Amino acid sequence: MNSGLKTKVVIVTGGASGIGRASCMAFAKEGAKVVVADVVVDAGEKTVAMIREVGSDAVFVRTDVSQASETEALIKKAVDTYGRLDCAHNNAGIAGPTVRTADCTEQDWASVIRTNLTGIWLCMKYEIAQMLKHRSGVIVNTASTAGLRGARLASAYAASSHGVVGLTKSAALEYIADGIRINAVCPGIVDTPMIRRHIAGDTKREAQFKAASPIGRMASPDEIAQAVVWVCSDAASYLTGHMMVVDGGRTAQ
Repeated sequence: MNSGLKTKVVIVTGGASGIGRASCMAFAKEGAKVVVADVVVDAGEKTVAMIREVGSDAVFVRTDVSQASETEALIKKAVDTYGRLDCAHNNAGIAGPTVRTADCTEQDWASVIRTNLTGIWLCMKYEIAQMLKHRSGVIVNTASTAGLRGARLASAYAASSHGVVGLTKSAALEYIADGIRINAVCPGIVDTPMIRRHIAGDTKREAQFKAASPIGRMASPDEIAQAVVWVCSDAASYLTGHMMVVDGGRTAQ
């Protein structure tokens, strides 16, 4: 497949690990120039080094997506460095507490919503403003299957993911005539550092995570990244306002 991504400029938030790092590498292997954003500097710079090892260009920008000034500066850095912005994978997010709804503190609720929902909105706000200048671009937001169904003991996370789904659909309709496609991926259970922290070496819990998907295993970050790259590619030119579920059949149950 000719993805059409060679030499394109791509921003990936949450690019220091997990799905974000896999997305960075997948774009790099297609020949894209990658702007890696994260709050974790050492791991973000490692992602940049990995990209350069496969022969692509990259730059790291330390970014807290919940802060408007930092998000605006991220897009400016991308344009100042590479001259334009073609694609963005807004992926940065946090899991939040594993508690029942009434036991979630206001602080934890605000933190999850601020990062997972407001953070994506801020990224889109400044990405779209730049893409409008050349009337083209593709944005992929990371939501979750928790944005399509309930998630016990994760109401803040589920609420933020539902918000991302609604935000994505609304923005897709608003900017379709401007040549900007906006979609989301909704991963199921993915074998990332975030999930590993929940498993915490508990083999019984790991087995439960695997069994939650009919396919019988967790996804690899690379499997989600491949979906993201396809959505950004020329092959998906008619796709906008779509929630691409990559969950091993979990939501089909």
